Amino acid sequence: MNLVERVKGILLSPKTEWPKIAAEPMTAQQIYTGWVMILAAIGPLAMIIGFSGLGLSFSLRFAIANYITVLLVTALLALIVDGLAPKFGGTKDFVASLKLTAFSYTAAYVAGVFHLLGTFGGPLTLIAMVYAWYTFYLGAPVLRKCSADKAVAFTAVVVIIGFLLGMLFGMVATRGGFAPPLR
Repeated sequence: MNLVERVKGILLSPKTEWPKIAAEPMTAQQIYTGWVMILAAIGPLAMIIGFSGLGLSFSLRFAIANYITVLLVTALLALIVDGLAPKFGGTKDFVASLKLTAFSYTAAYVAGVFHLLGTFGGPLTLIAMVYAWYTFYLGAPVLRKCSADKAVAFTAVVVIIGFLLGMLFGMVATRGGFAPPLR
């Protein structure tokens, strides 16, 4: 898997990229070390610079907390996707669930670069998240074998759960002093 080509494929032509991803033999470790850990680092690295006005120590803590959160949420969401798939006409297969979760987050991972803009990057990151949800929707029937008519509901449930997980980890990070308080 060529990282740059795969990023371009999932961002620019996800409908044709999902079957390629589904056909590639991968392990959970390969997905994490060759994709998630690399792309998830974009946002935290940009945060160190974009939030440096809050102090280097704070921006480092914020970036580390964000990186750990993204890694954990990706894994937890893959477990949840795997558990939910049969309820939406799909099959259980953790690696396929991790593929779906990890590769559908590509737009959000790459949009992490907008943290260079500090808090002004938030709206752009949100747009990327919406696109990530769309790529999840496109990939669900391919990787999770859920029926196309149930893909919208499946995606909606996963988005809500992902949002709640992100909020939970964000609250923990905020209370721990690793993220700025919500105003």
